[in-house]
Amino acid sequence: MRNDFELFFESIRLGNKYRLEALLGINPKLVDATDSRGFKPLILTTYFDDEAASKILIQHNANIEAKDSLGNTALIGVSFKGNISLASLLIKEGADINASNNDGITPLIIASQYNNEHIIKLLIEKGADISIKDNFGKTAFDYALENNYSHLLDILKNNL
Repeated sequence: MRNDFELFFESIRLGNKYRLEALLGINPKLVDATDSRGFKPLILTTYFDDEAASKILIQHNANIEAKDSLGNTALIGVSFKGNISLASLLIKEGADINASNNDGITPLIIASQYNNEHIIKLLIEKGADISIKDNFGKTAFDYALENNYSHLLDILKNNL
C-alpha cells in the first residue's frame, strides 16, 4: 500500500488537484516535502506548468524559495520554460527575482539562455539585476550575445 508521501507526489505528476488538496488537509507538512529525486512540490507543479496546483501549494504556505538538488527555485524553472503566467504568480507571491542556483544562474540569466523574451521583460520590469554574473562570469547580456539573440540584446542593453 502506498503512503501519503507517494500519493502526494503522484498527484502532482498526474495533475490530480482534488487528491493533492485532500492530502495536504491530512498532512500539511507534505507542502514542502522532497521527492526521491530532490524536487520540492512547488518546483514540480511549475515544471508541469500546472498553475492550479501551484496555487493550491501556495495557499498551503509552500516555501516559494525552496530549491531542488541543483539549487533551482520554482521561478528559475519557470524562467527556463517560459510560462509568463506562472512567473507572474510566483513574483506576486514574493519569489526572489535575483535568486541563483548552484551555478549562479538567476531567472534572468536562464531566460536569456533560452530566449524567453516575455520572461525577461517581466523580470526587468520587476527590478531584476541585469549585472549579476553566474559562476562562469557571464551575465544575461553575455548569453544573449553568445546565442545571437539580437532582440534580447536590445532589451537588455536598454535596461543597463
